[in-house]
Parts: sequence; C-alpha cells; structure tokens
Amino acid sequence: MEEPKIYHDNDVQTDILKDKKIAVIGYGSQGKAQAQCMKDSGLNIIVGLRKDGHSWQKAKDDNMEVKEISEAAKEADIIHILLPDEIQKDIYDTHIKEHIKAGKTLSFSHGFNIVFNQITPPKDINVIMVAPKSPGTEERKRYLEGFGVPGLIAIEKDATGNAKDMALEMAKSMGFTKAAVYECTFKQETYSDLFGEQTVLCGGVTELMKASFETLVKRGYPPQMAYFECFHELKLIVDLLYEGGLDHMWNVVSNTAEYGGRTIGPKIITEDTKKVMEQTLDKIESGAFAKEWLEEFRSGSKTLNGMREKEKTHELETTGKKIRSMFEKK
Repeated sequence: MEEPKIYHDNDVQTDILKDKKIAVIGYGSQGKAQAQCMKDSGLNIIVGLRKDGHSWQKAKDDNMEVKEISEAAKEADIIHILLPDEIQKDIYDTHIKEHIKAGKTLSFSHGFNIVFNQITPPKDINVIMVAPKSPGTEERKRYLEGFGVPGLIAIEKDATGNAKDMALEMAKSMGFTKAAVYECTFKQETYSDLFGEQTVLCGGVTELMKASFETLVKRGYPPQMAYFECFHELKLIVDLLYEGGLDHMWNVVSNTAEYGGRTIGPKIITEDTKKVMEQTLDKIESGAFAKEWLEEFRSGSKTLNGMREKEKTHELETTGKKIRSMFEKK
C-alpha cells in the first residue's frame, strides 16, 4: 500500500488565500475553533449561521463577522461546511446550493455527505477537505500554544487547478502543518472515521466498560470499585498510549498488569469480534450504515433517543455521577 503524502509548514509556499473570503458554516466545537484559528492567522473569515440560532450571539461575542448562511455563502469564495452530518444536505439545498458558482470551493472536515451522495456539487467547483484529527477544544489550545494538531487534506474535485494549495493553506493557517498533514481521499477519511468511532472510540470501548463493570457488580463487588477499575482508570491508560504507544504503556504499568493484559486481551477480542469488525466495515463501505442513520434521524431519532435514555439509568452512569461529584471543586 502506498504511503500517504505528508506536508509540513515548509511545504506550503503559496499565498492563494490572501484575496479569498472563507465562510465557515456552523459554530459548534469545530466551527468555533477553525474559524478563530484561521482569523487569527490573517484570513478573511465570515461565519454563516441561522440568525435565531443559539450560536449567533456566541460568534458575535467572539468578535467574528457573522452573517446568515445564504448571505455568507453568496459572498464567500470558499464555503467550509462544519455542521452535523445529518443536517448538511438540508442546509446545503436550502441556503447554499443557489450560491455555488463556477470557480468557488466547497470545503468539509468530514466526507460523509460527499461520499454518500447527500450533496452533489456541480462539476465546475472545487471540493476539498481540511480535517483536524482532534476535538475543536484541543485544536484551539494547541494553536494558541504556537503549535497544532495533525490533520488531513483530500481533494475530491480540482476545477481551478489549485485546490490542493487552498487546502494546504487552510491547514497551515490552523497550525496542522506544524504537526503533520496527511493527504488522503474522501472515502478513506469517511470510512476509517466511521469505523473507528463504531468499533473502538465510541462503540467498542463503551460496551467493554459497561460489560466489565456489570461482571464485577454481579459478583458482589462494590459499584464504586468497579467504576474505578473499569471506567475511571481508562483515561490514565489512554494518556500513556497517547504519549508513547503500546510499548510505553506496557513499560509503565506493572509486570503483573502487563502479563495479565497480554494473556487475557486476545481472549476478549476474539476471532468472532474481528468478524463483526469486518461486517461493520462492509456496512460502512456499502453505504448501508449511512442510509440507516439518515433514515433514523429523519424519522425522529426514536431508536437513538431510546438508547440515550436507557443508558442514563445504567448503574455505571449513576455510580459515576456520584463519584465525579466528589471530585468537583467546592
């Protein structure tokens, strides 16, 4: 497999964006961080929002130039959409589509709506991705420290011949090239992102924590002890992994923990588990997951809301809430 191209500050020598106006559509975690970083780097940024939305005043209080979405899209050369996946199509069709003129650039930080054909841009515009591999809060923090988080760029359409230069300049303005920017495709980013969320980051790890907690409590161990062992201490391990990888983590924990972890871990993640992972990736790549999720959202998210309510009453959650309250500064 070909290694992805990697870019750093010195690889970005163009100055295309100095005369461009960039509309950041949305002002959530990513919208806020990216808009502020690009503005602080000297780019011409406007934020596109619903006038009656809860973010309108927040953006104004942050000294951003704020306009309604359709007006921002009309004025901008680059329209950078940072809205939840499930509402992008509606906002695009209603407020942005009519202002997509030849030579403009449509930009994203996640490829979901392009890859799964929710948004189909015209052929005479650029379609790019500039995506930090970090939550918005950490992204902004690292920028203010004078560095940056890693990022991705992808070019789906290059109508003007300089789409990659635009993407790289945007990435540089947010500090990503100080760390490293990897070039990929929209499909690679979208499929791997969804897979990671479902099997590890949001799905796999939460179910693993709940199952281990339930096992201890069922055997009569105090829920508080089960919470510490199966939930609270995970952060400590993840911090070690983040700092230096698997080898660093194994070197820091006790020999007892290492031997137990190395011998039992493969029995938890079995061949059957790996088969489910393969099936999960198949479902993502085929578009079946995207179809299922969008149907769920458009029908009122009843299944999702039901799962949310059920988990709120799980003993792991109720126990954790009490324990965390003890740590709060009075």
